[in-house]
Amino acid sequence: MKQQKNNNKGKIAAVVIAALLIPSILSSCGAVDLGALGWFGNVFLQLSSGMLASLELFTLTLVFSMPLGLLVCFARRSRFKVVELIAKFYISIMRGTPLMLQLLVVYFGPFFLFRVSLSTEYRFFAAIIGFALNYAAYFAEIYRAGIEAVPKGQYEAAKVLGYTRSQTFMKIVFPQMVRHILPPVTNEVITLVKDTSLAFAIAFVEMFTLAKQISASESNIMPLFVAGLFYYIFNLVVSYIMGLIEKKLNYYS
Repeated sequence: MKQQKNNNKGKIAAVVIAALLIPSILSSCGAVDLGALGWFGNVFLQLSSGMLASLELFTLTLVFSMPLGLLVCFARRSRFKVVELIAKFYISIMRGTPLMLQLLVVYFGPFFLFRVSLSTEYRFFAAIIGFALNYAAYFAEIYRAGIEAVPKGQYEAAKVLGYTRSQTFMKIVFPQMVRHILPPVTNEVITLVKDTSLAFAIAFVEMFTLAKQISASESNIMPLFVAGLFYYIFNLVVSYIMGLIEKKLNYYS
């Protein structure tokens, strides 16, 4: 019965995501004209297309920042002092300065440093680079906390059993680390959903930017509330998925 309930929740989450994204896809193909539904249909269509851009930015940021964060974590825990200091400095800069400023540096940096003129398409890549570099620093510290939460005795037991350092990490430390870090990682992922709106700083058009443009053109604040509803539903789905993963890894409950 419990399994069936979870399956039903999963279907509801899938239906919600489809309801947000499919209309924009169908309209772009000419299969549906949501503009014929009036003001709400037109706003929904535009925000749905913006949601696709936000979702793409969100997904690619996670794809690049999570493994990069693990590399930074290893550097942060390195026995070589120079490597450790570089990692500490990187984390300090990424966490100590505004994400919006970092996006501006990534976008305008190539021109001011090397006089390289970049096309407007670079905005998308600059947004991904900026978000990935920023979130990698946060993930690195979360990973470090998860690794250090594993009791030292387990390292000693692995050494007695003849495990190499890589085997100890992959077979003993990493599975436990994942269980420890899921709650803070979930918080960062939810924050990332909302932070995608900061991409407006480099004129990358995502959902909230579209909502502001529509609101300004129509002198109507309602598109902003509709965008807020989109973000809320997106975060509900993300929270649900992360909750399923957490339950799956909670062996002892």
